[in-house]
Amino acid sequence: MPERALLALQGPKAVDALSRLAPGVEKLVFMTGGHFEVAGIPCFLTRSGYTGEDGFEISVLDSQAEQLARALLAQAEVKPIGLGARNSLRLEAGLCLYGNDIDTGTTPVEAALNWAMQKVRRTGGARAGGFPGATKILVQLDTSSAETSVLTRKRVGLIALERVPVREHTELQDLQGNKIGEVTSGLLGPTVDKPVAMGYVTVAQAAMGTRVNAIVRGKPVPMEVAAMPFNPTRYHRG
Repeated sequence: MPERALLALQGPKAVDALSRLAPGVEKLVFMTGGHFEVAGIPCFLTRSGYTGEDGFEISVLDSQAEQLARALLAQAEVKPIGLGARNSLRLEAGLCLYGNDIDTGTTPVEAALNWAMQKVRRTGGARAGGFPGATKILVQLDTSSAETSVLTRKRVGLIALERVPVREHTELQDLQGNKIGEVTSGLLGPTVDKPVAMGYVTVAQAAMGTRVNAIVRGKPVPMEVAAMPFNPTRYHRG
């Protein structure tokens, strides 16, 4: 849709600012949407976003995008911010970035995205299988323990135990110095105020609390496998 632009308004005050310009949006809950006029501009918006926060994504004709942006920025709660902020927040929320954390060679089970697969499409379900990659994915899903799993890797959250940011493509090793995986996203989380990352490790090293080392400029930085999200999500579910 090259004729349209997308603006994201995110954060705990997003609903206050937007409802002033588009009364009724406050009735939406997470992942619902509709057609609204925002400051008189026709838009389609959803109460969603990729930050882990409450907020809205607003689709508008590209010819009216600047006018809409200026109307939003005129609200006291709103400030401009870029993709770097989105990236740090989505990582703190444990959300994958396509091209970094997942790609066409990643299965949902490897990426710890099992929640995205309906029970009816799983083994024993009323409509089991029948989707691209089902033969491989269902076997991975059905062998869950480290002893029986056919997985060779699994996406995990990682927290550095020293105040050293660990970036993408950093090698991960076990405590004996063996390579066990790689960081796919990492930075100093601005909200949690500690270095956080996600990456892939062998299934044997994927348990919560497992200690691993990230090799940063030739030196080991101790990290611990941790639950995600690193910062609680704040989606508005009503």
